[in-house]
Amino acid sequence: MSAFKRTTVTSGLQRQSILAPLRETQIISSKPVLPAEILSTILDYLPIQELLRFARVSKRMREMVYDDTRWVPRLQLMGCWNESEARRRAEAARRKRLETLQSLQQQEAKKVGIGVNGAPNGTNGVEQPKRSSVTLFDAATEVQGRNHVNGDPPKTAVLELDDGFDALNLTHKERPVSYKAPDASSRLKVLSQVRSLRGFARQEYGRVYGALAPFYLNAVRCENHTNATIFRTYRDPDQQAQMLSNVTKFSNSDMAQGWQQRNEKFAALVAAFEQAVSREFEQALDDGDVGGKMRKYAHVLVSLNGGHNGVETFISRSSIISSRYQLGNPMDCLGQKGSGTYSAEQSVKFFSNLSTAFNEQVGILDQVFPASVNTVVPFVQRIAKKVIAEYLTALFDEAHRTNIEAYLKAVSITCEQCLEFAKSLRPTSASGDDFYEAVDEIIISIFEPHIDLYLREELEFFKKKSTSEVSNWEKRLSEQDASMESMFMANVNRQADKRDFLTSFKKVVMMPVNVLPVFPISSPFGSKPATAKALVNGETLPVPENASSQTSTRPSSPEIINGTTINANGATTPIPEPPTTELAAKAAIMNSRLEGIRSLFSIEVALNLVHMAKSSIERAAIFVKLGGGFAKDARFQCELVFISLLQTLGTRHIKAGFDQAVDHLSNYNPHETTDHKRSTVTPLITFLELVNVGDLIQQMIDVFYGQEMVAAKLTDRDDFLNPAVKEKKRFEQMLDERVAAGLNKGIDVLMAEVEHVYATVQKAEDFNPGASTGASPDVMDIGPSEAANQIVEIVSSHTKMLVGSTDKNMLDVFNQEVSMRLFAALCKHLKRQRISVNGSIKLISDMNHYFTYIQTLKNASLLQFFKALRELSQIYLVDPSDAKELATIIADGDRFYGIFRAEEVYQFAERRADWYQIKSKVEKAMYGIGCVVM
Repeated sequence: MSAFKRTTVTSGLQRQSILAPLRETQIISSKPVLPAEILSTILDYLPIQELLRFARVSKRMREMVYDDTRWVPRLQLMGCWNESEARRRAEAARRKRLETLQSLQQQEAKKVGIGVNGAPNGTNGVEQPKRSSVTLFDAATEVQGRNHVNGDPPKTAVLELDDGFDALNLTHKERPVSYKAPDASSRLKVLSQVRSLRGFARQEYGRVYGALAPFYLNAVRCENHTNATIFRTYRDPDQQAQMLSNVTKFSNSDMAQGWQQRNEKFAALVAAFEQAVSREFEQALDDGDVGGKMRKYAHVLVSLNGGHNGVETFISRSSIISSRYQLGNPMDCLGQKGSGTYSAEQSVKFFSNLSTAFNEQVGILDQVFPASVNTVVPFVQRIAKKVIAEYLTALFDEAHRTNIEAYLKAVSITCEQCLEFAKSLRPTSASGDDFYEAVDEIIISIFEPHIDLYLREELEFFKKKSTSEVSNWEKRLSEQDASMESMFMANVNRQADKRDFLTSFKKVVMMPVNVLPVFPISSPFGSKPATAKALVNGETLPVPENASSQTSTRPSSPEIINGTTINANGATTPIPEPPTTELAAKAAIMNSRLEGIRSLFSIEVALNLVHMAKSSIERAAIFVKLGGGFAKDARFQCELVFISLLQTLGTRHIKAGFDQAVDHLSNYNPHETTDHKRSTVTPLITFLELVNVGDLIQQMIDVFYGQEMVAAKLTDRDDFLNPAVKEKKRFEQMLDERVAAGLNKGIDVLMAEVEHVYATVQKAEDFNPGASTGASPDVMDIGPSEAANQIVEIVSSHTKMLVGSTDKNMLDVFNQEVSMRLFAALCKHLKRQRISVNGSIKLISDMNHYFTYIQTLKNASLLQFFKALRELSQIYLVDPSDAKELATIIADGDRFYGIFRAEEVYQFAERRADWYQIKSKVEKAMYGIGCVVM
């Protein structure tokens, strides 16, 4: 619009300056009354006819109406605009234009250096202006220069490069000479022929509008649906459905005032048509005309709106839904094999019948509906909701009410059966590659309401069962102890001294275990994977070759029937005759406790707990297959079951058993034991057998953890923050500590037995022949004494028992401790003996015997101590006449490898039988007593 306005002339013929009109001109601002944004919003509510009339108002209004941003959203609402395709076409046009410009530059560059008459500087030898360089933007200037030289009129400058949206010229924009309306068949395909071209959205929408707008406007104005132009133009139901579908999409682009009422009227027309077609489809379904009308009208419904109504009609009238109670009764799964039991055969039969019926229905769906419609997944969803979910809910509720174990089995087994059922389903050609994944998601939705309750009940059931197993074991054990003790004390006069004894004995039993020096200990258990794996998997253990010559050390549930103890092997052991004295009763009670030390915890109980944990974890692990959040919850639940297993087995069973065993060992008194002829100390042997049982239990746990948890990817053994890994380490640490405490107490018991043998078996005549008779024997036995033989046999038998059940570090520490304690006991024993020259032969033999045993331990540091003892025994072999030589030996510290000082050797020399005869001579040689200073 012009911004200038002339003023009226006030004077007549006055002569004015030539600039006077310019001075008298006034600049008047003429801005639009409404901003462009409001005008654009108003245009959105105009009908198409009014919109085109508005474009004729001015050039500026035409630009607003013709802009692509007004027509592209309409095409997008109809689903006809593909932005990626439009971008791709724009990029192709830009590349083509760039290639054209480059080709033009190359042609002009060739013509620049060649004149008409051969002149080097141009047409007539006129020097041309110099150009520094030729770029993409010099093409227009180059063309104008060439045309000016040749006398041609200048051409329009080439468009500058931009984003290709506003100035894209691919086709001629002039209107065709004549406009031809599309025919009826082409109108059906008008939406599929729309192209996504930037700058031509108005033209593409115009073609759609010309084809579909008459049907749309006629349908919303028609009072009677049967009189609509669509039904008079198209007689075939399939074509009618296609046109209704096209017009429905076109109606989405109607944004003019009153579009809600128009859309409602047209939707009512489509609903009436769909209802009529659905009635025909239902009639064909009832008649069983699968390949005829049923297929025909199914395709009509698909052309209309995707066929959702037809699929829903087929599914709702399916024989599976109507006769679902005939597939199986959930109550048949319970109580078939006894009260509170679950029978998987009935649920298998239910899913088998359902799979067969479903695949038959899928075959019908494949014939009726086209391949473009996915009908199986909605069918599976309805079957899962109406059939499977109802069946499982009734089963789970009844099982949970009657028996928890049956409920746990029902949930896990039916979940596995559902997964197998999903694999047996038959997909259609339209199902796609993700059919089975979609079915798995449906299975997850079935079990989602039950998974939390199941996982909670699974953990509580295992805790209750494991606690009950250990409690029953402890109850049987306490009943056995009570019956044994009452039988032993039955024949004893109940006097005050007996009550005092019992009171003091209870105090001793209830005293805490003394804290002994702790030496570095690694895990004491060796490796028995084959045996442990067989126990975990429920296999039969191989029988050792020497099994017939050994008694079974495996703890079993003790039972006493009619005065007879029955062990796990079925053998009966008669109970010994009851004692008649209180001292004998005390010894019998202690002996029964020590004999029962191997039954303080049982491998049978541990095996039962492992099998219960295995069952719980395997049931919960089924839900890991479902994936998603269920998999995470199921893995965590499996870890909690494993942690509960370790806590029950370790703290409640094994730790308590070891603590009681150590208490019983601390109350052992070798003076109360009458049988010392055996080469073993009974309490230590039984404790070492207990260690062997603990070794086997730990190996079972290791195998179970590797097979059931790690191999099944239920936990990560490398994650040190994992609660299962942390609990397993605590379990192993507890075993290490209990075994270390027990072995310390066992060493005390072993040394007590050694000192008792020294006190009772070692004779005075062994190292001082003729001490009682006063005459030297005619024949001397140069072999080791009976006490030395018995002690070496006792110690060696116990150290050998740890071979194979503990690792090398623990075995070395145990052997070292036993050897050093034996060395101290020997030194103490020698200081209580009187040793003659003749008896020194027996002593040297004993020391050599001890040294030979220590050599078998293959510990060089221990050999030095017993070498020193062997050298020490030489001081008793020196003749009394060689007192000076004896003094030299006593004072020679290197002779004893620094183990004994001269003062200590002197104390051992005092135990010579003839010491008081040679004492003065020895002291004189050692200390110079009796010398006179000259």
